[in-house]
Amino acid sequence: MVHVSSFRKCVYILLACILVFTICLWKETRRGVIFSLRLDGRSDHMPWKMWRWGTSKEEIVQGVAANGTDKVPLSTKSSNIKINLSTKVIRSNLVMKTKDFYNALKVWNKDSSSQNLHPRLQKARENYLKINKYRVKYVGPKYAHKVRPEELLCQLRKRLDFRMITAADSPFNTSEWEPYVPKGNISIKLGRCAVVSSAGSMKSSQLGMVIDSHDAVLRFNGAPVRGFHFDVGEKTTIRLVNSQLITVEEKRFLTDPQYNFGTLILWDPAPYHSSIEEWYKKPDYNFYGSFKNYRKKYPKQPFYILNPHLQWQLWDIIQENSPEDIQPNPPSSGMLGIVLMMNFCDEVDVYEYLPSKRQTNICHYYQMIFDQACTMGAYHPLLFEKNIIKHLNKGKDEDIYNYGKVTLPGLRNVQC
Repeated sequence: MVHVSSFRKCVYILLACILVFTICLWKETRRGVIFSLRLDGRSDHMPWKMWRWGTSKEEIVQGVAANGTDKVPLSTKSSNIKINLSTKVIRSNLVMKTKDFYNALKVWNKDSSSQNLHPRLQKARENYLKINKYRVKYVGPKYAHKVRPEELLCQLRKRLDFRMITAADSPFNTSEWEPYVPKGNISIKLGRCAVVSSAGSMKSSQLGMVIDSHDAVLRFNGAPVRGFHFDVGEKTTIRLVNSQLITVEEKRFLTDPQYNFGTLILWDPAPYHSSIEEWYKKPDYNFYGSFKNYRKKYPKQPFYILNPHLQWQLWDIIQENSPEDIQPNPPSSGMLGIVLMMNFCDEVDVYEYLPSKRQTNICHYYQMIFDQACTMGAYHPLLFEKNIIKHLNKGKDEDIYNYGKVTLPGLRNVQC
């Protein structure tokens, strides 16, 4: 009995020690202050946490968007800012000047280079440069400095051929193709448009209603809306699909009803600046049968094939405005979709093409596939594409940080 009583005393003492330790830890944690930084006159805010806010007059708040363990920093500049603690704090809200707020935002650096890439992605880029699958022989200028956004917009407007394949294009001008390809070019004029990336950071974005408020919405490949509408919206005006998607049975292109909405535009990688005839003989993916089968099943749905000239005209502009060699592979579907909507629309909001504070290594919001290349690029020259989009952005860094939103002007309104 004596041993049992002693054991109980030891247990009680141990529990008392744990209780005291827990209370001390709780008190120490309470010294941390969680507050919200608000813009003057705005209701939206961002959560910040600063621990051990003592009696010092100034504290350094570290970078807002902390990188994950294997995320590449998007800016080489320090994002630290100083906050004067003499500012009155009411209900844990700290109001700071707009200038200081913008300096704190860590967003895509438009001067990012291949040195910002993870070593694995640097090696992938170098390998693609050596392979040069599409026989790229670029002889145009390469700028060590960026031209003004207005000049870059004029390059896009003047040099990009936005035509689709029609019945007038050889070898599509035969009786074999007559029932399937349109007789005239696509004709779309829209107002305010949204381009919704398939990035993993779209998940939990709560942007669905904002996206659907646009006059038109472009989506990519097999990106679904069902089950994700709260984050990505429901409206689909145009869907840009690559030739691989429509030829792979597992993608269920012929049977999945999500493809039956809006206008479909198909693109297929072509050899560098090849003619339509050359590309027709050797497409990257032999999509012709799948295209015809879909047109037979849904003859009333608009379905276009993007002419192969556009992708390499766009690639030339990206290379011309990059201070180093980019991957000699076609631009991404994302970049193609953006310039298409810039051609169709008066203004374009692009979501999560430039990553927000929700940046993740998850490739798509509807799949649990992890790869940093989906954000930074390996096959496609994504890094350099995003530099250009950031350079053209006429919106605020705050919008990129909070919503991954870039705002671009429509090309038809550009004065050249």
